[in-house]
Amino acid sequence: MPDGQQLDVIVTGRTRTPDGRWWFEAEAILPSRYQRADGHTQATGSPTPISVPADCIAPIPGERYDTVPTEGRAAGRQWALELLHQHLDGPSRRLHRRDCWQVRSEHELLATTEAAGFLGHPEVDACDVCRPDHALRSLTRSALSRQPWR
Repeated sequence: MPDGQQLDVIVTGRTRTPDGRWWFEAEAILPSRYQRADGHTQATGSPTPISVPADCIAPIPGERYDTVPTEGRAAGRQWALELLHQHLDGPSRRLHRRDCWQVRSEHELLATTEAAGFLGHPEVDACDVCRPDHALRSLTRSALSRQPWR
């Protein structure tokens, strides 16, 4: 929580926002009042929906989270790998920036690390219009320069 307190929650989903950040959708059991039909009240707990930044969630050891519904997986994928339909020798795929107007309908979105892995691959060509190779090479160089060398 923002003030440093900890709270047990029930994780109900994961969401990736357009800025690439991951959030957990959860339910916190908070105190509430329950009123019976005869008018008597009692304290009880009610699930209350909240959103929590993923880096603020600590997993419970031994719990599996692979079944948690996930939305927005493509939000952080800024590169497109297009399938080319050609009968000549040459690359069968073309790498683009996600917003390139040259991308056709048959493509998959990639994260930066995946896209960088395709640079220089003989079956993949870089788009001459959006030039993803320029951006990816500079991104991977800057990431390498931040790595702690031993």
